[in-house]
Amino acid sequence: MTISADHTAQHPAPEDQMPGAAGPGTAPEDAASEAVRKFGITVEDYMLPARHQIQMVGPDGTLNPHTEQGTQPGHEYSLPGDEELLAAYEQLVVGRRVNDQNSALVRQGRMAVYPSSHGQEACQVAAALCLSDGDWMFPTYRDSVAVMARGVDPVQTMTLFRGDWHGGYDPSQHKVGIQCTPLTTQLLHGVGVAHAAKLRGEDTVVLAMCGDGATSEGDFHEALNFAAVFHLPVVFFVQNNQYAISVPLAHQSVAPSLAHKAVGYGMAGERVDGNDVVALLAVLGRAVRLAREGSGPLLVEAHTYRMQAHTNADDATRYRQDSEVAEWVAKDPLSRMKTYLTDRGLLDDDRAAGIAEKAEAIATQLREGLSEEVPVEPQDLFKYVFSTPTPQLNEQSAMLADELARDAESKTEAAK
Repeated sequence: MTISADHTAQHPAPEDQMPGAAGPGTAPEDAASEAVRKFGITVEDYMLPARHQIQMVGPDGTLNPHTEQGTQPGHEYSLPGDEELLAAYEQLVVGRRVNDQNSALVRQGRMAVYPSSHGQEACQVAAALCLSDGDWMFPTYRDSVAVMARGVDPVQTMTLFRGDWHGGYDPSQHKVGIQCTPLTTQLLHGVGVAHAAKLRGEDTVVLAMCGDGATSEGDFHEALNFAAVFHLPVVFFVQNNQYAISVPLAHQSVAPSLAHKAVGYGMAGERVDGNDVVALLAVLGRAVRLAREGSGPLLVEAHTYRMQAHTNADDATRYRQDSEVAEWVAKDPLSRMKTYLTDRGLLDDDRAAGIAEKAEAIATQLREGLSEEVPVEPQDLFKYVFSTPTPQLNEQSAMLADELARDAESKTEAAK
């Protein structure tokens, strides 16, 4: 593919080919050319995000006029179906209840730490619902609500934050990577899975999640560059919640938006209101579809806000004002969606009560599950370090076994 002086794609694919449907020898840029042809726009307009962020439902819960949704040619979106919206609202309610319940469990000492996504639940829910059963999600440590929405048991999801030695669930069973505490490593994991799936000819899309702070890491560059060069079906989903712990976005990047970073890697970017679950479902849904059709990787930036502290160990009052937080309370994704669905007649009191009851049952499940004593096997300290234990580990394991045996013997003697 070549680009003319006016940025128009030359040598487009034949009319009977959809984006990414070209033959085995087609270069990645040819697939991008097909996407450009399909949307009838320039390569530049395809890769750059829309001039305004996509927002379908405003903070007051009313549907924006089409002319005020931030769309433009090549960046146009249809409203999700009613059942999809109701399913998303249910997950929003569950997510908010789980966030608040987990914060309480930390204060009670039943969890070691919890990075709350209170206020970011719309991003979490949309990320899970836009994927098919065979797709993969790679979450961050703040994406517990997304992991649960993907179908992972709530107690298993929170096992990591209780301080157990394992992640709590089987990634291959749920096609959800273990929540990563090291910043940005999950993007590389996601790209690796997408590369393997492509080599095997699988119809798999990977959604790799990160925050705004992760875009300052070298792993972010490596993941995006590799995905673009090898034309992998990855959607990079950046939840821009305005702070990398205490560092505001203005001290991380002076790019027009984080979505604009996509064009530097030769992929398309988009920015969306991260508190508007309707727009999120539309934007992420299209991104996943384009990736599956062969248009290559895409980057979606969601503008949202972390309403609570980074974790229970953080004092957010040291770096932001209460007035700033109050501004975002008015943009709350849960109340916004409830108003929208109620006004449309899709949500009544009985249905809302049933959803709240389900959310409370999950909160109860978390309280009871995280209050149970976990059996401890001391030898697990050595069992899962290496597939073949080193001589030093074997020696240490034997010393511990001897100490435990002598301790048990002394207790038996004392009981006689």
